[in-house]
Amino acid sequence: MHKRCGLLLVFFLMAAPGAASAATGPLLSLTPERVTANRLALAGQPWRVRVVMQPWVEGQTATVRFYRHGHKLRAVNVSLLASSTGKSGYALVAFKTSKPGAIQVKATHLATPTAPLLVATPVKVDVAGLRVGPGARGPAVRLLQQRLAAKGYVVGQRGLFDQRTARAVLAFRKVAGMARTTAADTSLFKAVLAGKGTFKVRHPEHGKHVEADLSRQVVALVRGSRVERIYPASSGKPSTPTIQGSFRVYSKTPGFNAKGMYFSNYFIRGFAIHGYFQVPVFAASHGCLRIPNPDAVSVFRWIKTGDIVDVYP
Repeated sequence: MHKRCGLLLVFFLMAAPGAASAATGPLLSLTPERVTANRLALAGQPWRVRVVMQPWVEGQTATVRFYRHGHKLRAVNVSLLASSTGKSGYALVAFKTSKPGAIQVKATHLATPTAPLLVATPVKVDVAGLRVGPGARGPAVRLLQQRLAAKGYVVGQRGLFDQRTARAVLAFRKVAGMARTTAADTSLFKAVLAGKGTFKVRHPEHGKHVEADLSRQVVALVRGSRVERIYPASSGKPSTPTIQGSFRVYSKTPGFNAKGMYFSNYFIRGFAIHGYFQVPVFAASHGCLRIPNPDAVSVFRWIKTGDIVDVYP
């Protein structure tokens, strides 16, 4: 009999109007903004969190706190403003740190006569340094690779700053007009995040074709107006310049030849796009378009006999 009464009492409390209103009362939430999909921010770059009360109750405030390893870095009291629909209240709180590491964000709303105590579920944002070197791993490398690949630069193993990713950095720097190195430093990260380094296609009317920009010393594999891949290259030195113009690939030779040319794609006379063991950041060949040996096979497979090769200054 007592067990039955207990069950009836639980049922009564669950069905009571007060319990229902508590379940549907105001909620407080936090959302990081101006970070990546994986909640990654870069050191020294500002980002923010959006604190939301839903439904909105006029005249409310919240406190947003930022922590690193349990140590409080900052606390901000904000007034919650009505959204455009009036169904929720919100505030934006900016944050920036020059030190890499995980940042935990918490928010609370103290009880008032019109709204109860509210505690948001904490969120975490990983802050990565603005510099990575050879062999580095982690979220900063993944972000760099993601942004480079989106513009057509050929990166390597995901999350690892390997030699292929270094070559992608070099190609980006060439197109962006930066120092021709493989350094992924603060200036490089800022340029990548600012959207620089876009390769401008000159001949979209040529469909699937190759463009060689001699001033920037890069080769791009292009389909219409869309850049598929960009590689660092080295064209003919001043005494043996690469011939400029529009040509078609007429012959392809796999493997090495007697001159050390690797997987060659000939577009006029003896001039070819080919792999070579040495590809300086400046024009140094005998007239061919050199690309790094590790990229030669992939390029060879992409280029077909008859494809147009546009060479311009």
